[in-house]
Amino acid sequence: MLKGYRIALVEDDEIMGMSLVQRLEIEGAEVIWLKQVNRAIGALRTPRAPIDAVISDIRLPDGTGEELFNTLCRTATPPPFLFITGHGGIEQAVRLMQAGAADYVTKPFEMAVFLERLAMLLSPHTHKDLPPLLGVSPAARRVDELALRAAGDDHPVLIRGGPGTGKGLVARRIHEMSDRRSAPFVTVNIAREPDVGAKLFGPTGAIRRVGEGVLFLHALSRLPETEQSALIDALENSFTGRVIASCGHEMTEIVAQGGACADLFYRLDMMEIPVPPLGERTEDAVWLMGQLFDDLNTRRGTRLLGISRLSEEAVRAHDWPGGGRELRSRLVRGIETAKGDVLQPTDLFPERITQGDRIKTLAEVRQTAEKQQIIEALERMDGQIGQAAKALKVSRTTLWEKMQKLGIDIDSD
Repeated sequence: MLKGYRIALVEDDEIMGMSLVQRLEIEGAEVIWLKQVNRAIGALRTPRAPIDAVISDIRLPDGTGEELFNTLCRTATPPPFLFITGHGGIEQAVRLMQAGAADYVTKPFEMAVFLERLAMLLSPHTHKDLPPLLGVSPAARRVDELALRAAGDDHPVLIRGGPGTGKGLVARRIHEMSDRRSAPFVTVNIAREPDVGAKLFGPTGAIRRVGEGVLFLHALSRLPETEQSALIDALENSFTGRVIASCGHEMTEIVAQGGACADLFYRLDMMEIPVPPLGERTEDAVWLMGQLFDDLNTRRGTRLLGISRLSEEAVRAHDWPGGGRELRSRLVRGIETAKGDVLQPTDLFPERITQGDRIKTLAEVRQTAEKQQIIEALERMDGQIGQAAKALKVSRTTLWEKMQKLGIDIDSD
């Protein structure tokens, strides 16, 4: 399985390290075992022969695996990293994946699962084989790579990201590249279903309809406790398909607070794909605008000649709290109402026309700040209005009224 590969293991625990070395060597790999961050930095910066992959514990006696990875990234592109972490280190592992690390496994893990992850990491497939899904930035191409890897096995997948980041697109790509692609892809948007139990478990519910296909659960943390238990029972007994779920970045915090079933979360979190917000991927915002522009422009009576450079700069500078959905909405409106031959910043952001350099009123400043804070709270709580209201120290009714007034939509993917 691993014949011909040179793998560096960074692990200070003697029992864990010896177990991994023995199994990796049985599989045919040549293993270099390192027990400290400082020694690993030197060995990986100037190896005697190329290293194909690095397996590293996150907690080490003289530092962390994160320090090791970041140090190597400053001078060159390191080999693919597979991190080992306990449940308490999941957020750190997710942060490392966003920075370019390949994957992570959570202790305790089954050796078969560990070897599958390592084999996928060593797969010759790269992001260059894939057309862009979410953009052209390194972070977006990393999502493409992880989707390809997820398509190659059959474990549940958890996709984390804020509103409008494209979690549903990632789930569908995994399905379309997998061996289950000829079977159904059934989506259940938990946030929008008034009776999610019937939608999932009824006579014509998703569990029955999906068969050998993929069940995509959007907004996992909003699944009621009764349905959480029923879903676990179904997964353990009659279910023959595959589950892909999506949630916000702060799902771990919600689980810790009792807002979601820990058993279900850890059962579905066998592979995780973090999707960074569009506001952190400025080049992807410009790329997405270009992708959408041609199609939307054909619907206009007199087509625009193109997008101005100033518009691209304005798109890069915007935070995009609503993600891709907000960008598309602004683009649709801008193309329809554009006065000139080329799309200008004022077409995309008409609210800036009347503002100019005037001083904003306190009411305007307060409204802008409230909207941003509410969006942030909802994203952190994966769209759960009750949890967000508690964090903001207002009633659920007050928060709902403010959301309606400010035009905040929590159901975007």
